[in-house]
Amino acid sequence: MAETRRKFSREFKVEAVRRVTEGRETAAETARALGIHPAMVYGWVRQLKNEAGEAFRGNGKLTAQDDELRRLRRENADFREERDFLKNTAVWFAKRSQ
Repeated sequence: MAETRRKFSREFKVEAVRRVTEGRETAAETARALGIHPAMVYGWVRQLKNEAGEAFRGNGKLTAQDDELRRLRRENADFREERDFLKNTAVWFAKRSQ
């Protein structure tokens, strides 16, 4: 039977990283104490270092930058649609005025 993935809260991950970064324990010691693989702790340390306040967002939650990019792409598509409509309308009026 397949084993389900364990999920850890943001607080759990932050606490594990804090134990390592404050120098209280090595990543391997922290992992052993928490009953997880050391690679997970190393990954969490790296993620918190790279993403700071947006680390450990959870599944499906976008970073502020990704959310802004999605919004701008949607807005751009709306503008293109409006532009194409206006182009077609201008062509229609030009043909009718001949």
